[in-house]
Amino acid sequence: MQFSDKFKSGYVALVGQPNVGKSTLLNALLGTKLAIISPKPQTTRHRILGVLTGEDYQIVFLDTPGLIKPQYELQSVMVKAARVAITDADVIVLMTEAGKSPAEADLEILEQLKSTGKPILLAINKIDLIYKDLLLPLIDAYSQIHEFLDIIPISALELDGLDELKRSLREALPEHPPYYPEDYLTEHSERFFVSEIIREKIFYLYGEEIPYSTTVEIVEFKEKTGKKDYIQAAIYVERDSQRAMLIGKKGLALKRVGQLAREEIEQLLNRPVYLDLWVKVREKWRRDPAAVKHFGYSTNLPK
Repeated sequence: MQFSDKFKSGYVALVGQPNVGKSTLLNALLGTKLAIISPKPQTTRHRILGVLTGEDYQIVFLDTPGLIKPQYELQSVMVKAARVAITDADVIVLMTEAGKSPAEADLEILEQLKSTGKPILLAINKIDLIYKDLLLPLIDAYSQIHEFLDIIPISALELDGLDELKRSLREALPEHPPYYPEDYLTEHSERFFVSEIIREKIFYLYGEEIPYSTTVEIVEFKEKTGKKDYIQAAIYVERDSQRAMLIGKKGLALKRVGQLAREEIEQLLNRPVYLDLWVKVREKWRRDPAAVKHFGYSTNLPK
């Protein structure tokens, strides 16, 4: 592709409270699933980079963990990852949920973002879930609070308002050559996405305790010509009782995780896979800086 002199390129951070739809929006904008999603908050633990390239623009999206007040080391690293993305960004997209009025937590995040001096676009998500006559008063309320680059109502799930969002972001980006090749989608490896898929299935299949105590480590990843790839993954929990719940009676619960994960992994890799899951205990790993770093949670992510 020949890039014009007026080509625009830049980094866009997607920030907001947990579970406002940042990962759903990233997947919708890219037209493919990069970030795992679940109905539970704090599903996203890493900064996820996704690249959208058009004829005269390249938007490098940075999906971030939700901004919260951290209670332990893993959450501290997650919040730091979000702040690094904000620092790297040329434009910030603050995502909120549609409601009767601006939420206090969203206003607190906005105050933090204003100190960066960077342009902030407000994306009001989940407009499919509210009465339409509430939308204009909500937009007006936000416009009185801050001079946003733009305020765009969207439904990431229903793909509503996304063209307008992309148009506004393209206009806001600086003139700059593309940062990545035109066919580049993400910096993350297949191993990373495999571990995330397994973790996503745990978020879907278990209650409140298990998913947040769990992390996944890929132990082996062997491609075998003419045979199924072999992937061995270790699922870590913090207590023996959690291990028993994750495995389930006669191993049936873990088998269900493996079945759902394998099906999606095979779609991702476009080849058959033998998925071998093991459950291990590492006590209080979420509170241990060395363990958190070992399991790949880091803010040291190059721009």
